[in-house]
Amino acid sequence: MARFGRVITAMVTPFDEKGALNLDAAATLADWLVGNGSDGLVLCGTTGESPVLTESEEVALTRVVRATVDVPILLGTGSNDTAYAVDSTRRSAELGVDGVLVVTPYYNRPSQSGLDAHFRAVAAATDLPVVLYDHPGRTGRKISTELMLRLFAEVPNIVGVKDAAADPSAAARVIAHAPDGVELYSGDDAYTLPLLAVGAVGAISVASHWAGRQIGQMIAAFERGDVVSAARINAGLLASYEFEASEAAPNPIPTKAMLRVLGLPVGQCRLPMGPAPDGLEDHARAVLGGLS
Repeated sequence: MARFGRVITAMVTPFDEKGALNLDAAATLADWLVGNGSDGLVLCGTTGESPVLTESEEVALTRVVRATVDVPILLGTGSNDTAYAVDSTRRSAELGVDGVLVVTPYYNRPSQSGLDAHFRAVAAATDLPVVLYDHPGRTGRKISTELMLRLFAEVPNIVGVKDAAADPSAAARVIAHAPDGVELYSGDDAYTLPLLAVGAVGAISVASHWAGRQIGQMIAAFERGDVVSAARINAGLLASYEFEASEAAPNPIPTKAMLRVLGLPVGQCRLPMGPAPDGLEDHARAVLGGLS
């Protein structure tokens, strides 16, 4: 098994009708996800609206979910401020999580040497496993393959990467040359099957909020060598991949709409993401109806 599981859900953060953190709903959602195909959870990632959560909200959310479920939890502690990321990572050890997910510093677009120093500083702040999060489409900066391999080789507690770079050939080079024990997780649902083909161990997923069992079945089929079945399952998930983000409804707006359709009280997104556009819940119902 992968260190944190094959299907890890990047969990949304539930809010109430006034936009306040809803801890009861968070516990309910975490329990529901684990019962519906999630081997592990990410809290306070970008799908969890980390940019609009306060430190006290992140702590309260993590404590409640940790007390509710007995699966691996990764806590998003990344920032474009290295000092803040270091402090967040240091605090995470007190919250009972199993590792931290550290996104590339966003907007300020540091050099590769700046990224090197940033990730080393964050990793030095904890004994927990550190998973890098490479998402150049959102951050504006790619972690180079050379830097990633150097960090894996030289920093013992940097143990993996959530790869949302949409470049399976680069992922293949990382997997081929990384030390034993380093794991690559798909960070983009549409690329999970291609990344499995080059050696990914699983997915840190958004669509697993409603299709966790199907994603798990796809991974299991691929691992037993049944590529035809894996491709068939993946084809049935294409509508889910397309639904989870768009220009009109960026992630996590669609996921929250889907969960409301499923009867889970997660609320709307906080600004600047804002409320769901008209018709999104009808779209969610159609996607659910097409799942097998």
